[in-house]
Amino acid sequence: MTITSWLAASRHTVVLTGAGMSTESGLPDFRSPRTGLWARFNPSELATIDALYHRRESFVEFYQYRIRTLQQCQPHDGHRLLADWERRGIVQTIVTQNVDGFHQEAGSRRVIELHGSLRTVHCQRCGQSKPSFVYLHGVLTCECGGVLRPSVVLFGEPLPEKAITEAWKVAQQADLFLVLGSSLQVSPANQLPLVAKRNGAKLVIINWEPTDLDDLADAVIHQRKIGEVLNELNEQLAEVNP
Repeated sequence: MTITSWLAASRHTVVLTGAGMSTESGLPDFRSPRTGLWARFNPSELATIDALYHRRESFVEFYQYRIRTLQQCQPHDGHRLLADWERRGIVQTIVTQNVDGFHQEAGSRRVIELHGSLRTVHCQRCGQSKPSFVYLHGVLTCECGGVLRPSVVLFGEPLPEKAITEAWKVAQQADLFLVLGSSLQVSPANQLPLVAKRNGAKLVIINWEPTDLDDLADAVIHQRKIGEVLNELNEQLAEVNP
């Protein structure tokens, strides 16, 4: 059996995407040498509630940079293919660790965002939401007087309970679980492949570098661009299901 045949036979394919999915769109991740956000900022100090209130200028500069960078990038072929696979019933749900909204922009509808979204900001006091571009125009406080912050999970904050519950549920239902561009180092996202595997799913990991779960996977692909691999799989699917 091959990945293509598993995709063709699957009735419930779930995809987990990480930073490697977005770097192919030109978006820097946190940790890559020279190009990651750590090379310019220290996210562990700036992406925090403490920085929101006590290092406000640096916090805003960091997120203005991230929002501005996001506006300069767009989904790649891999994002668009996943959206097409959803429309064709090949993929049921995407769970993402990314906050860029590229899956939705590409057309995916069933997306669970574990770490929130950089597409919006919201008031820390009343919860009112606004498009994130207002941050670039210096709109930093809400009409109620509360502080506006990006709608992402900051270091030290719990992940959204609803998103975690939904992600756990779809992982349990999966008969095929694809990991795309995740190092699987961050909990609880790195537990989802294990949940799927324990419930009988095939596990496929496509990531540039090895992960700690490679030995448990049914198929592993390294040192390949995700968009290229998905395109190849799509061509093979066309031969299986013309």
